Amino acid sequence: MNPLKKLAGQTAIYGLSSVVGRLLNYLLVPLYTRYFLPEEYGVVTELYAYVAFLVIILTYGLETAFFRFSQTEKNNRVVYSTSLISLLFTSLLFIFLMFTFSESISSSIGYPNNQEYVKWFAIIIGLDAISSISFAKLRALNKATRFALIRLVNIFVNIGLNLFFIIYCPYAIENNLPSLNFVNSVYSSSVGVGYIFVANLFASVVTILMLLPEMINSVWIFDKKLWGKMMIYASPLLIAGLAGITNETIDRILLKYLLPDNLNVSKEIGLYGAFYKLSIIMILFIQTFRFAAEPFYFAQEREVNSKKIYADVMKYFVIVISVIFLIVTTFYDFFINFLGSNYHDQRGFLVVSILLLANFFLGIYYNLSIWFKLTEKTLYGAYIAIFGAVITLVGNYLLIPKIGFVGCAIATLACYFLMTVVSFYLCKKHYPIPYNIKRLFLYFLLMISIYFILNYTNFTFILNLLTITVYVSIIYWFERPKIKETKTPKLF
Repeated sequence: MNPLKKLAGQTAIYGLSSVVGRLLNYLLVPLYTRYFLPEEYGVVTELYAYVAFLVIILTYGLETAFFRFSQTEKNNRVVYSTSLISLLFTSLLFIFLMFTFSESISSSIGYPNNQEYVKWFAIIIGLDAISSISFAKLRALNKATRFALIRLVNIFVNIGLNLFFIIYCPYAIENNLPSLNFVNSVYSSSVGVGYIFVANLFASVVTILMLLPEMINSVWIFDKKLWGKMMIYASPLLIAGLAGITNETIDRILLKYLLPDNLNVSKEIGLYGAFYKLSIIMILFIQTFRFAAEPFYFAQEREVNSKKIYADVMKYFVIVISVIFLIVTTFYDFFINFLGSNYHDQRGFLVVSILLLANFFLGIYYNLSIWFKLTEKTLYGAYIAIFGAVITLVGNYLLIPKIGFVGCAIATLACYFLMTVVSFYLCKKHYPIPYNIKRLFLYFLLMISIYFILNYTNFTFILNLLTITVYVSIIYWFERPKIKETKTPKLF
């Protein structure tokens, strides 16, 4: 089977769980923004920023290490069991420590009266860390359908419980429905935004239960020597992951401490968190692609034309994310209406545009990063990520006091752009891949040009849509000879 077709097929299946699931989760945003004030939503934004850091720490690069050593070791089952046992031990230890010190932890992050938040998130993070290696196993075995099914169940449970606690329970109490006794037994209005976390907790429990067959059927062998080799490979990835998540989430934490005193800090965090959600369409595609691409890249390593395939994947990837960028920015008014009137802010369009462009370069960086994973030079990945983290921290420190959360977006763009540039030049030196740079740059310039034309003119909806169609047609014209020659359909 043509490898590009295989990647496209796997991406499509993973996309079922990611795109459909994330789209449904995306529809929860207007629910939150209409039922909770920006100040309340700011709590959600801040706490999930902490969660992102802790998930990286608790998985400590073992997911990618599993893909690597599944290709090089004779017994894949031992690779999986070693990874699983390691994550089980560290995750359970983490949950125990978080429960033990929940009071002091909740006070240190500014929520002394909400120790339950710490306990709920401890379980969520621990279970998600454990499940990560079983999901990796499904990806490595090309069981994309089962992967997608479990992810979708997780999402539907999460959404269902959000709707139950946030909408149905208050409605049942207000209208004295027959289910009132049951509702009163499980619901308390004082929990408020906490029910977002409760829904996530139950969804994580359901996920781990569905993954039990993968765990139970393991050989349950812990190979110390193998674990040591995996940790040597994974340790730089942990550093890279921490630096990477710094780039993605630290801005929502720093806002709390760097915003001028004359601003409503919680409100500003809530607004920025909501605007960040509008860039999620590109992020979800990138994530969907990564689910399929990482095991695909490792599997293609031994093929004669592997580098040519990597270059083609990059080209099609850039085409897709450029179209996503244009659609979201051009029809921004449509997307912003999902959030409700409390979240309409004149800074929104600029911030969303900058974040989408930042994620554009982040997607390219993810494609480029395969060079240090394939060559086992993961330390370079750590160096690049640390470099990016420094850019992010310095940028936020300098810009937030002056221009608020707009500075967060600019710092994010600077970080991902420079990481992409550095990774590209290191790739050329250590693992040359024949990327068609001229073609990619042309598509980028066309994208930016059309962005300014569409968003700084008074075109109608139809004209905007027509212009984007022309952009896609131009790309098709450029790619048509290649498609005809290889008889390979477009990836996406």
